[in-house]
Amino acid sequence: MAAKKTLIAVGFEGSANKIGVGLVVLDGTILSNPRHTYITPSGHGFLPRETAHHHLRHLLPLLRSALSGAGITRADVDCLCYTKGPSIGAPLQVSAVAAVRALSQLWEKPIVAVNHCVAHIEMGRVVTGAEDPVVLCVSRGNTLISYSEGKYRIFGGTIDIAVGNCLDRFAGVFTLSNDPSPGYNIEQVCSLYFCFKNARCVIHVERIIHVYLICNLGFSMLKIVVTYYRVKGSAIILCTYDLPTVKGVKFMDLPYVVKGMNVSFSGILSYIEATAVEKLKNNECTPADLCYSVQETVCAMLVEIIERAMAHCDKKDVLIVGGVGCNDRLQELMRVMCSERGGKLFATDDRYCIDNGAMIAYTGLLAFAHGMTTPLEESTFTQRVANFKEKLTLKEEQYRHHNPCLEAPISHQSVIYIASLAFAQMLLYCYHGDMWYPYSLTNIN
Repeated sequence: MAAKKTLIAVGFEGSANKIGVGLVVLDGTILSNPRHTYITPSGHGFLPRETAHHHLRHLLPLLRSALSGAGITRADVDCLCYTKGPSIGAPLQVSAVAAVRALSQLWEKPIVAVNHCVAHIEMGRVVTGAEDPVVLCVSRGNTLISYSEGKYRIFGGTIDIAVGNCLDRFAGVFTLSNDPSPGYNIEQVCSLYFCFKNARCVIHVERIIHVYLICNLGFSMLKIVVTYYRVKGSAIILCTYDLPTVKGVKFMDLPYVVKGMNVSFSGILSYIEATAVEKLKNNECTPADLCYSVQETVCAMLVEIIERAMAHCDKKDVLIVGGVGCNDRLQELMRVMCSERGGKLFATDDRYCIDNGAMIAYTGLLAFAHGMTTPLEESTFTQRVANFKEKLTLKEEQYRHHNPCLEAPISHQSVIYIASLAFAQMLLYCYHGDMWYPYSLTNIN
């Protein structure tokens, strides 16, 4: 008897400033997952049109790289998956039209549209093995908390801008580099500012080639070793220098807005632009102080609403997904909170937290394995969420036997979904029966 063919999907992710192509097997094995990031100059965001042009330039090279890296051909591919939304229209169009529609007709393969946020969650669950956690999805365009009991239900989110967008715009105020991402560089400023400040008196800062953070005790004390090189005649000598222990950065009070299970980040930006910049000019604080204060405030707000959701759902475990989920400080604070409640934190590194094609391929393949496809004429994209009822109501029991990680108890809940985009007001809808209804934030208990 012939062995059953292993299902393989190609996933195209291009919802923001990253374009990625991933090849995944139904059991969650990632065959290849290359991606490329559109980096803009410091202090500038990415415009939709230029981002779409970037994606078009790198789409085919990434597809060739993914296929060659996986060692397969188009004949081995069973379906083509793409991000339908929610996100920015122009980048989404590249995956939906330039990639999937064209390849579907050329390769004669079916199409599966995927919800971007659901893909983040599914990838996090299959990589970490989380069974039934409360989920925190934090990225540049979305901030929401959810848990899965048969269906995804959203308990809260941001009422204005997403946490990733807040960090990006904060970094833009001080023209921090966008390479590899503003949030990452904010995190580095917190820990490395004093290193470079003190290293100047001993060695030339431009000759530093690596910095080792030996001990970090809540940013109160830092012990740092700097690796550098010194030119002696025609030879280059590798040296190390132990910086003296220095005091940590100063915490500044910033707007802390938590409303039930919802958060607001716009006040932080308003304060930074109106007040903190003046303090910086008057030498009342340093860039490290501001970066540290923003990071601590934002992370504390997220931990608070997640802990409230855990108490409401009677859960002990937390799964963090999305690009901001890479933040070490957020993971550290969340891990402490989970341990105090007798639970465990599930988190991944930047290979899976940041937007990638593999998460789209895997989530789409779960749907495809049970006969769910998207007709060519419906393979569109959307910046909003209200058109995702068919994906959000996907029952886990339909594919549970394919994925041993998904062993959560099943209950039939209404679906509530929140998305906050950088350019649009937050949308909140409740799906009941066959219709979507606007749902007031004040009705969430």
